[in-house]
Amino acid sequence: MFDDNGSFLLATLEFFIFLAWFMCLFWIFGDLFRSKDLGGWGKTLWTLFLIFLPVIAMLVYLIARGNGMTERAMAHQVELQQRQEAYIRQVSTATPARDSGAAGEIAAAKELLDAGTISAAEFEQLKSSALRKTPATA
Repeated sequence: MFDDNGSFLLATLEFFIFLAWFMCLFWIFGDLFRSKDLGGWGKTLWTLFLIFLPVIAMLVYLIARGNGMTERAMAHQVELQQRQEAYIRQVSTATPARDSGAAGEIAAAKELLDAGTISAAEFEQLKSSALRKTPATA
């Protein structure tokens, strides 16, 4: 297959150039479909151009839209980080007192009393039943 070391090195170089081209193609497609300033027809035309004339289209895309690739990628990362932080805040503050036994039940009953859902007698009944459930600690 390889008759000397030069052909092996050339094949290795060609392989890495192919991988670099393939990676660049994926980055361009990712940027193309993430872009909000292009409409559907623009994305379709760029996709067809990249499929039928890949090397030329890749160079034209990098020249024409290369400056905005970094800004679009950074904006996407900022949006993902904001979504993650919002999710973490939502999960971490979701009713922490509910799982604390009698105190959680009493707090829930107090919220119902404050909202006017239950009467004071019902609140006292819920409070006493919650206190009865807790084991006595000595």
